[in-house]
Amino acid sequence: MLMYVSYIPQIISNLSGTKGNPIQPLVAFINCTIWTAYGLLKKEKDWPIVWANVPGIFLGAATFITAIFSF
Repeated sequence: MLMYVSYIPQIISNLSGTKGNPIQPLVAFINCTIWTAYGLLKKEKDWPIVWANVPGIFLGAATFITAIFSF
């Protein structure tokens, strides 16, 4: 989870006009989405996997979006 929290400074930089590379946050978003789906689709839900990856979905998406669009 700490890895995804480290996206917050990049999001702030992106919003300030210093754009970062969008590829890594996009891949992190995809990775976290797949792991979350895996945890939710198991017969017995694997909540630690889900809760560890949900922040990465939102922070990865936010970092990717702010890196490619001008606000």
